[in-house]
Amino acid sequence: MLYQVLKYLLLGPLLRLVFRPRIEGLEHVPEEGAAIIASNHLSFADHFVMPAIVPRRVTFLAKAEYFTGPGLKGRLTAAFFRGVGQIPVDRSGGRASRAALSSGLAVLRKGRLLGIYPEGTRSHDGRLYKGRTGVASMAVTAGVPVVPCAMIGTFEAQPTGRRLPRAMRITIRFGAPLDFSRYAGLEDERIALRAVTDEIMYAILALSGQEYVDTYAGEAKAEAQSQARAQGRAQGRAQGRRGHGGGKGSAR
Repeated sequence: MLYQVLKYLLLGPLLRLVFRPRIEGLEHVPEEGAAIIASNHLSFADHFVMPAIVPRRVTFLAKAEYFTGPGLKGRLTAAFFRGVGQIPVDRSGGRASRAALSSGLAVLRKGRLLGIYPEGTRSHDGRLYKGRTGVASMAVTAGVPVVPCAMIGTFEAQPTGRRLPRAMRITIRFGAPLDFSRYAGLEDERIALRAVTDEIMYAILALSGQEYVDTYAGEAKAEAQSQARAQGRAQGRAQGRRGHGGGKGSAR
C-alpha cells in the first residue's frame, strides 16, 4: 500500500516535477514475468526515480545500513525502505553475499522485477566501475533476462554528500533485454559469471556514455578517501610549520 501511495500520489509526482525525466526505451522493460533491471548508480535519488517511472513494481536490493541507522531518523528510514518493498543486503561478503543472492532469487521466482546496481555502491566521481558478479549469478540461476539501464544526470543533480537534489532534467535510458540462456548450468563457474557481468556492464556503458574504470567502485572510493586524508594531514603539517616559523619570526 505504501509503495502505491508513494509512487502515484506523493513521491512519484514530486520526482517528475523536480527532475522532469526524459525516458528512453521503456518498451524494453517486460510487461510481465521475471526480469532484472541492472543500472549504473550515481546518486541516492536513483533508488526512487527509476522505480517511479516504470509501470511495474521494482524491488531493489538495498544496503543494510539503510535499515539499521540509529535514533528516530534511522527508524523512519528503515520503515520507509521496508514500506516501498526494498530488501536489506549485507555487503560484507561470504555468507552475507549468498543470503543476498537468495533474497534476489526469491523475488524473481515470484515473477517480479528485481532492480540491482552491479557496481555494488554509488560512484563517487561519476564514472562507471567494474561490476560484481551477483547480478550474473541471479540471471543465470533464474534464467531471466537482464534489462540494462542508464541513469544520466543524477550525479550532477545529487552527488554523494549532497542532502537535497538540484532541480534539473535527467534521462533514464533502457536497453534491449540481454539473454544469457546459453550460460544455463554455469552459475557456479567464475569465468562464465565474469563474462556475463562484463557484457551487462558494457551494455550499461553504451547507454550511459560514462568513462569506464576496470576497478571495483568500493575499492576506488576507499583509495580516494585515503588519499584525501593523507593530503589533509600533509596540509595540516605544512600549516603547522608555517605557523611555527611565523611565531619564531615575531619573537625575534
